[in-house]
Amino acid sequence: MHMITSLVSASLISVAALVAATPAATAAAPAASAATPDAAAVKATQDMLAAMQAEKMMRMVVGSSRFPNEQARKAAMAKVDKLAPADVYKRLSVPVSKLVSAETAAEMARFYQSSYGQKVLKHQYNSGPSLGDAAPPATKEEKVELKKPAYLKASKEFDAAQPAIRHEIFVLVKSVLSAA
Repeated sequence: MHMITSLVSASLISVAALVAATPAATAAAPAASAATPDAAAVKATQDMLAAMQAEKMMRMVVGSSRFPNEQARKAAMAKVDKLAPADVYKRLSVPVSKLVSAETAAEMARFYQSSYGQKVLKHQYNSGPSLGDAAPPATKEEKVELKKPAYLKASKEFDAAQPAIRHEIFVLVKSVLSAA
């Protein structure tokens, strides 16, 4: 078991070096505030993470990470699978709430709970790898919703924070995998 843990740790260090070396991972991230966000912002972020099914993003991070062998990959996936979704949202809510405003978190939670947001999540988590970012087609009603100023503003802020949010998910994955 110690060998698997050391193999997983070694592979995570190489993935961490890759993430740290990627300029896009840090350049597009908005400046995080040093102050701890208020309870309302943390709650809004927790709701957003639940709506966007952040636990599946964790599985994607593990799935796209390089491991020395299949046994190490399965061990890592088993550790991540043991983590309850509510715990994922709770552990990510404070760092992610420093990256997006409470208004953005609330609007993105509303978006991911909408019919089109559900299509986007299904496409994101259930489709295979693809070139480009082909979004699922939207109905006329959904297109109207996507043109609302509140959504446009929130989407822009959320998109800018995406690399930093993915980094926070990676940090959580690394923490879960390094725990005994």
